[in-house]
Amino acid sequence: MTKKTYGTVSEERRKQLTGLEFVRGLASGELPLNTIAQTLGYDVAEAERGRVLVTLVPTDEHLNPAGTVHGGLTATLLDSCMGLAIQSTLDKEVSQTTLEFKISLLRPITPQTGEIRAEGKVLNSGRRIGTAEGWVVDTQGKLLAHGTTTCLIFPS
Repeated sequence: MTKKTYGTVSEERRKQLTGLEFVRGLASGELPLNTIAQTLGYDVAEAERGRVLVTLVPTDEHLNPAGTVHGGLTATLLDSCMGLAIQSTLDKEVSQTTLEFKISLLRPITPQTGEIRAEGKVLNSGRRIGTAEGWVVDTQGKLLAHGTTTCLIFPS
């Protein structure tokens, strides 16, 4: 595995890759992760067609004023794993963007929770619309949050 870097992938390079090649490149470190991954401290850990796993160890830097991990962090993890799962099903020169997503936060997450894993799986990937579901669990498999997304698929 290559050391992870952060930045953007050029449009020219993205067009050369299938969605699965792109997402696997993020997971392997061959391609840079987006800078929000660096800011928040998450990693694209696994990628296969229709499924992506994102991991993060929550810290004190992720807390809201009440002392639990901010819901926006969980939302970002779910948005990322579900959108990338859809991306992993796309051909070269095709991309996606989130149209809408919904999440449910079921249990508080704190730094004591330890590593959390956000997994996204495609429900349907059509010509114009993709849908996926995702969930966040702790290391014991306890469900912390779940969500769904609808993404617009378009030529890039």
